[in-house]
Amino acid sequence: MSTSSEPIPLIALPVTAVTCTEDRAHVERTAVLDLRAGTRRLRLGPVSALAVDRTLHAELPAGHPATVLDVRLVRSWTPRGPGPADDDSALRHRVTALEEERSVLEQHRDRLRARAELLGRVAADLLRDIAEGAGCGEPERERWSRELDRVDGERDSCGERLRAAEAGLARVAAELSEAHGALDLHGTEPAELTAHIELTVHAPADGPAEVRLSHLAPCALWRPAYRAVLDGRELTLETDAIVWQRTGEDWSDVRLTLSTARSASAGEPPRLGEDRLTLTDRTAAERRTVHVGLREEEIGDLGPAPEPGLPGVDDGGQVRVLRSPAPVTVPADGRAHRVPLSSFTSPARSEYSCSPELSPLVSQVVRCDNRSGHALLAGPVDLVGGSGFAGRGTLDFTAPGAPVELSFGSRDDHRVLRRTEETRDTTGISQRTVLTRTVRLHLSRFSAPGDDEDRVISLRERVPVPEVSAVDVRLRRDACSPVPDAVDEDGIVRWDIPLGPGGRRTVTLVYEVSASSKVTGL
Repeated sequence: MSTSSEPIPLIALPVTAVTCTEDRAHVERTAVLDLRAGTRRLRLGPVSALAVDRTLHAELPAGHPATVLDVRLVRSWTPRGPGPADDDSALRHRVTALEEERSVLEQHRDRLRARAELLGRVAADLLRDIAEGAGCGEPERERWSRELDRVDGERDSCGERLRAAEAGLARVAAELSEAHGALDLHGTEPAELTAHIELTVHAPADGPAEVRLSHLAPCALWRPAYRAVLDGRELTLETDAIVWQRTGEDWSDVRLTLSTARSASAGEPPRLGEDRLTLTDRTAAERRTVHVGLREEEIGDLGPAPEPGLPGVDDGGQVRVLRSPAPVTVPADGRAHRVPLSSFTSPARSEYSCSPELSPLVSQVVRCDNRSGHALLAGPVDLVGGSGFAGRGTLDFTAPGAPVELSFGSRDDHRVLRRTEETRDTTGISQRTVLTRTVRLHLSRFSAPGDDEDRVISLRERVPVPEVSAVDVRLRRDACSPVPDAVDEDGIVRWDIPLGPGGRRTVTLVYEVSASSKVTGL
């Protein structure tokens, strides 16, 4: 072990690779050391003071004869003085100079205000002296005139200097406000807490060695984002990563890896509780009647339920890893930085869709296949059409090769009006209740001059799906106009309605809900 009293030089240890997860980052650093024979202690850094001590790990290349004996983080606190240091930015020096100038101007303004108040009292005393002298019959016109002129002159001069001081103070306050805003956007507070790594290495002989250190750091996260460009019948989808980090040091030209691993989540099995089931006999009233009700059920998709605030990364239940194709630089300013990941172009299929029960708007829905080679995680997507930016939507989790569905907004030149009618009847012998519902959809299109393109509008309505044998739902195709093109198992009825410029169509849907006499609640 070296026992020299000379200070150990600090060896640079730059960040070379970062793996960013949902709420932290795994930082890797490399440095080439010129080792000497024997046991030596080296100082590497500086590094972020936010590094997690227990995750610090150092290793040498496999097969190297040297051995790492100890590695630790050493932090030091250097309090800053009241003024800016020599190594501070010019913007911070400018803020300090403006604050000092404002303080001087405020003191000068206060002195002028006190002088103006004193001159006001002198003028009041002089006027009282004039009133008393005139009342006593002892006029001193020349002295009074001379004193009044002198007091008025002093008050005018003080007022002008006070107005100039207040104008200068307002100017300095405006400049200081702008400087503070620029400092909040582009400036960083100098760190008082710094850290470096102490590495103890034993080498049997002299020679170079590349050491790699890694540790976790908080205050870093990422989220996926997309940009979809629709050009005719082709859709270009760009996948980006939005990265925030305030770890205390910049990531310059690093290999960036994005992971959906949740290292902070504990991997414990769920706790099993007792679930006791009991059977009871139905009452006579319960055996005579069957109570039913309408239940709304949303067809679920992959991924967790949305939560307010910044959402987590939806990876479909499996850890996903994405890598930046080129080295990136992410400053430690806490702001969002966009990192390109991948891009692909695929043939697109457009559809004009409308669900009048939910919304009277006709939306353009674009579908294509995921050809990115990786899963598309759920996130916001910027939509760009032929006329420019169209808005912002949401992209759901999409597996590789699976269809991608994006809505490019509603069409202002289409209108859908929905009207419903309902009749109830009871048959004579079986005493069955028959509920007949008629839904009429009035579709119209208002086209601009020169628009002669025919469009196909996909209308979707739904009919109830029975869950008990005592209730029956029948779609009356003979009364529907036109006949639906498709009906799926979830009760969604679909029509593909061709509509030309200025066209109008009326679509009628009729279905019956029949129930036996012992059914209640319908």
